[in-house]
Amino acid sequence: MLEKGKMSSRMVIKIGGQAFEGATGFRELAAAIRALPAAEVMIVHGGGKEISAALTAAGRETVFIDGIRVTRAADIEIVEKVLSDTVNARIASQLTAGGVACQRMSGKTDGLFQVVPLRRNGRDIGYVGRIRQVHAAGVRQALQARRVPVISPVSGDDSGQSYNVNADSAASALAVATRATDLVYLTDVPGVHVNGQPRPRLTVEDAHHLIADRIITGGMVAKMESAFEALGGGVTRVYIARWDGPETLNRLRSRGSETATVIES
Repeated sequence: MLEKGKMSSRMVIKIGGQAFEGATGFRELAAAIRALPAAEVMIVHGGGKEISAALTAAGRETVFIDGIRVTRAADIEIVEKVLSDTVNARIASQLTAGGVACQRMSGKTDGLFQVVPLRRNGRDIGYVGRIRQVHAAGVRQALQARRVPVISPVSGDDSGQSYNVNADSAASALAVATRATDLVYLTDVPGVHVNGQPRPRLTVEDAHHLIADRIITGGMVAKMESAFEALGGGVTRVYIARWDGPETLNRLRSRGSETATVIES
């Protein structure tokens, strides 16, 4: 677990688009971050619900493949505006109001995430990027200044073309690059359930079997794949958790949460 009093502890928190409803949850998150003075915290966020609404309003169809949104050339401008402007600004503003100093960023800031086009099972899914390199100097500078980076996953290729990047993958890549100890995926579901029962702990081998048996499906597959990459890259623990009030992060640290699954190698 994250150890109190050790400045080397680093936690990446990925906030799903529906992890919080309204400002109350973000005020609680701010309080939880303030209660971890010995940990460096980074936030990567999604915004799928708002992207879908914006695309629908523009008359665009939303298609997912294994939980990853197909992003056409006509879509990427909308995706970037929603994620890097609207959602990013709102999260940073709400955390700042809760007493947490933030640094707004995207995957394009100082070339944080360099990407190439992603293909899923040989299929072209448009302007969706796969992270091939992480340049985390700007993130480290923010942490040294005692600011919490709040990062939109929209990233660029070598020419600066914007790509939509799965926020789970971005959080995993950031955790590996910054040598984070813990990666937390905050979602609207209380961890992983198997046959209707919560699984407080999973090994990577367990999770692979659940995917093969199609017990874990849809968007959770992409989340698990990102968790595997993080663990393989040196991250100690990955949590899939539902926000359960301002004590959520402390409960994760003590393994006492009934609304989370911890995945370990």
